Amino acid sequence: MRRMQLPVAEQCRNRFRTCHGDGTGIRFSPCCAPGMEAWKASTLLQWRTQALPNLQPDHRPTVSRTFQLTSRQWLPRAPEEVFAYFSDAFNLENLTPPWLQFRVLTPAPIAMRTGTEIDYRLRLRGLPLQWRSRISDWTPPFRFVDDQITGPYRRWHHVHMFEAQECGTSVIDVVEYASIGGRLAQSLFLRRDLREIFTYRQQRLADYFGADPDKPPQLSV
Repeated sequence: MRRMQLPVAEQCRNRFRTCHGDGTGIRFSPCCAPGMEAWKASTLLQWRTQALPNLQPDHRPTVSRTFQLTSRQWLPRAPEEVFAYFSDAFNLENLTPPWLQFRVLTPAPIAMRTGTEIDYRLRLRGLPLQWRSRISDWTPPFRFVDDQITGPYRRWHHVHMFEAQECGTSVIDVVEYASIGGRLAQSLFLRRDLREIFTYRQQRLADYFGADPDKPPQLSV
């Protein structure tokens, strides 16, 4: 009886087991070379076919290394007034350092609510980048949350909170972020860049709303 010819990927899998067994971490041997690339391609295709169709934007693989930035600043205005300033997405251009060349691309007026998506353009270290964010929570005048959909970070989850405090408002930003390069990128430039960006932001808010020298802003990255 004529033997059925196995697909090349299956042939390679069997030859690999014959040469090395089923253990993990075993170095590849030339005896499996003829079909190894086919096996790798077959395995990758199987994973993509099974996993990717069910991979939604809000259910991406967990980012392994996430960092946090926290900013707190007291402003001598009521929460309603401060929140109204942040309700205008174009004011973000005024709060961002000039070296980023940050611009809002979504046409005005932008109706801010849960689910609103906004497109931006910026230059990061000389590279032109597009950024799209989604408002995932909008609870005036207490808080709102924006999440990066596409942009330079692997994860960017920014919570804005506005708390009434001592006849004014405590503006609190908590950002969870991750980037390609992880800890190395964080130590080389991410921490420094974000500190500069949010320090500029705090100064611009103080210039616009006023500030109390006895209540300096706080920032940790």
